[in-house]
Amino acid sequence: MMETKKYLKFVQEKLQEVIDHETTNIEAAAVCVANSCKQGGRFYVFGSGHSHMVAEEIYIRAGGLAWVKAILAPELMLHEMPNKSTYLERIPGYASSLLNLYKLDEKDTLMVISNSGRNPVPVEMCLAAKAKGAKVIALTSMKHSQDTESRDPSGKKMYEIADVVIDNCAEKGDAAYYVENFNVPLGPTSDSIGTAIAQAIIVDTVDLLVKQGIQPPVLRSSNVDGADAYNDELFDKYYGYWK
Repeated sequence: MMETKKYLKFVQEKLQEVIDHETTNIEAAAVCVANSCKQGGRFYVFGSGHSHMVAEEIYIRAGGLAWVKAILAPELMLHEMPNKSTYLERIPGYASSLLNLYKLDEKDTLMVISNSGRNPVPVEMCLAAKAKGAKVIALTSMKHSQDTESRDPSGKKMYEIADVVIDNCAEKGDAAYYVENFNVPLGPTSDSIGTAIAQAIIVDTVDLLVKQGIQPPVLRSSNVDGADAYNDELFDKYYGYWK
């Protein structure tokens, strides 16, 4: 079998693990999001480093729920310096200050994405959101998180705080695919599987709302003729610096 097919099968097996073991948790997450939407709240999503890509995946894109608000702090992403987000993610107190820039409250749901679930910023983000009364979803690797120590002063990891925990089924260290005669692991799966999980939450949320007679605001592709005017109405209604 060619290496390409072997790796794609490896990813497929991880996704099958999620299908076999995590659908109940994904559905529970969707219930939290749907309830927030019905109350006039938001679905906030946050991830540091590569995990920000999962948050960005469901924010302002075709098929995206307009109630989603991604917390995309540039300093915690990867485009400024290669290891800046790694260092900042380990600073206690940072997440609480960041979250104070948003009007998150008890009507909202926050999903925090972190493969290890151990660093102060994602852990503190969960704690701070809980303190504000919001529902918290942790998207993490249980294999990694349960086999490592917390770096947060609380001593906790994300899965010990969240209302709903979704296991992305990634291996410890995330990269876990090996090619012959090379001993460094390749092919991390947390983002590819994580984005599938995030989209599943959106699909299930919309289904729940529609079944309750609610037509949720969902964005169309800007590359489809006629979509700009439709999307502009949603942007005007649901997006702004202060929201």
